[in-house]
Amino acid sequence: MSTGAASPALSPDLGSARSGGAPVGQVLADLIPASRVRDAALVLGGAALTGLAAQIALPVHGSPVPVTGQTFAALLVGTALGAGRGFLSLALYALAGVAGVPWFAGGVSGAAAPSFGYVLGMLLASTVVGALARRGADRTVWRTAAAMVLGEAIIYAVGVPYLALANDMSATAAIAAGLTPFLLGDALKAALAMGVLPTAWKLVDRK
Repeated sequence: MSTGAASPALSPDLGSARSGGAPVGQVLADLIPASRVRDAALVLGGAALTGLAAQIALPVHGSPVPVTGQTFAALLVGTALGAGRGFLSLALYALAGVAGVPWFAGGVSGAAAPSFGYVLGMLLASTVVGALARRGADRTVWRTAAAMVLGEAIIYAVGVPYLALANDMSATAAIAAGLTPFLLGDALKAALAMGVLPTAWKLVDRK
């Protein structure tokens, strides 16, 4: 028979396991006091961050798609905000770009933009990595790496076929133009995330 007061159970949203000092089930954005204003600001901020990162662009010889910070921003948004807010952020980014906001890669807009297939892939990828983050995928170096690699694979799985269809390219040509030149840069982005996200949680756990 227990003589002490029963410990309050974690809510279903937070799960029953803990990683470090923070409950698994939380993402970094959940550390900010909850409110509708917070969620709206996070969604808008995530879309703006992705749009700004897309303007950091380096042209790739033989490819209509430049190397940008866009994919890293989209995955970071999904991981930090969680699946729901990450989806809304990237949906806002995509819809505003289609409507004419020139914040796709290279400062262009519209569904005919060469990078639009990758934008759709980012929408899906941010949702997936956000769901994984709620299960602790951003708490350790190797789990973060696995989440980032999966997210990048999703982006290419949508972006490369879209590139081929939109530009009447063969599968081989689309892979050569829309995948191969970006692998090294994506490895560097994954390495950066491997350092940033677990370090952020360690800082949180020390408080």
